[in-house]
Amino acid sequence: MLKTLTRHGNSATLIIERPVLELLNADLDTVFDVTTDGTALIITPVKDAKRLSAIHSSMERIGSRYRKTFEELTK
Repeated sequence: MLKTLTRHGNSATLIIERPVLELLNADLDTVFDVTTDGTALIITPVKDAKRLSAIHSSMERIGSRYRKTFEELTK
């Protein structure tokens, strides 16, 4: 499957179709681990409850610490 990036503000998005999400047992609330080996982008759904809890905790701290910065970026 060949895909192209879509502009989303100052960022780029990669659309993942529903059949692929279903194969991954993922939905819009799924957290993905995004890594690279230097030549490929690797996205993996996070299913480990302990790791998922740590990610959510980090996201909460970052969101509250940089709230004003994020608000400025969305303008």
